[in-house]
Amino acid sequence: MRFQFLIFALAALVFGTVRPVYAEDTVSGPVYLVTYFEVAPTAAQQAAALARQYAETSRKEDGNSGFEVFEEINRPARFAILEAWRDKQASDAHNKGAAATAFRDKVQPLMIGGFGVRPHSALAVAAPRGQPSPEAVYVLTHVDVFPMHKDQAVELVKAQADAARKDDDNLRYDVVQWDGHPNHFTLVEVWRDRKGFDANLTTPHNKEFRDKLTPLEGALYDERLYQLVR
Repeated sequence: MRFQFLIFALAALVFGTVRPVYAEDTVSGPVYLVTYFEVAPTAAQQAAALARQYAETSRKEDGNSGFEVFEEINRPARFAILEAWRDKQASDAHNKGAAATAFRDKVQPLMIGGFGVRPHSALAVAAPRGQPSPEAVYVLTHVDVFPMHKDQAVELVKAQADAARKDDDNLRYDVVQWDGHPNHFTLVEVWRDRKGFDANLTTPHNKEFRDKLTPLEGALYDERLYQLVR
């Protein structure tokens, strides 16, 4: 089964050569990429069309096991791309290839700011539980804890993923860990619809997760809701 909903390239943009002292290289197997970008509101439809074509082309490339594009609900000029690649070699080949280059060249004139590219490795990844409908809600959350709390946060996000997957309306809940920044995580959720997502917010396991995570955080819990660009 193709690894849907996860996670993305554009890494011809260099991830940076200067890393904090606590940085660790973690990606030695499959590579998951999360990319955020924003365009001018008047260019949202044009950017969506470019991103849709880019995703369709990229899924056919060697080593790709998932390539999805999302637009933020209520802010359709803000996009996220999620990709999964067999390994770093496949990811790098894609990032240097014609499809990625053409996409960047076409969308950059429409953008506000640059591409935010975050390479990850799997921490808690499972097969999806069902096929999302057009009403599905996709959630990407960036979790940032102080480096000293990394190990505690790892256990918390893994436990949350295990618990959330048992909820009736959950179709996917994955956790990936940022390469070079092991105290940063991306939570990838898919819920049957908005009602299911809202119901999850007040479940005992979610409230316990947030209560325990908050004192560890180095930045605000950045949770964003998306819909699939079709």
